[in-house]
Amino acid sequence: MAKSKTVSESEPVIIKKYANRRLYNTETSSYITLDLLSQMTREGREFVVVDAKTGEDITHNVLTQIIMEEEQRGKNMLPVNFLRQLIAMYGDSMQSMVPQYLEASMDAFRKNQQQFQEAMKGAFGGGPLAEIAKRNMQMFEAAASAFGNGVPGMPGTPSSPAAAASEGSKDEEINDLKAQLAALNAKIDKLT
Repeated sequence: MAKSKTVSESEPVIIKKYANRRLYNTETSSYITLDLLSQMTREGREFVVVDAKTGEDITHNVLTQIIMEEEQRGKNMLPVNFLRQLIAMYGDSMQSMVPQYLEASMDAFRKNQQQFQEAMKGAFGGGPLAEIAKRNMQMFEAAASAFGNGVPGMPGTPSSPAAAASEGSKDEEINDLKAQLAALNAKIDKLT
């Protein structure tokens, strides 16, 4: 019986890196970019990057390259002090323990993040407090957009005389929202 050619989601995708720095996805039979590898990582898709000539696993190097590119784009997630401490650990007697520690720390962070998201969904899922939270969020969004008025380049800034004329109705809306917020706060006080 012939084996199916479809790749299981649990099997890592093989990415070949050629001498010209091009990356080839063997699953889709197409060339890809580091940005696509980054997206695959965010989606939880497993892949292995191998040197096309030698067959050597270079996944670590490519993932490090993705991090470097993200950091260079201004999406700094790694604080300077952390980087200094990490560099200082190279050659240290504890170096072999650092990867396991960092993995465990990141796993714990992810679990906490998921628990927080589930708790927030549960809190806003139903009941009287959920409705209050929903209204508070709407009022917060309305207030945030209202504070943008009059600030050049901010959303909500009047750009014409007609827009400026409608500003009066926004003031009424803000006053109405303030009254609703006060009523909600009174309800919360009664519940606690």
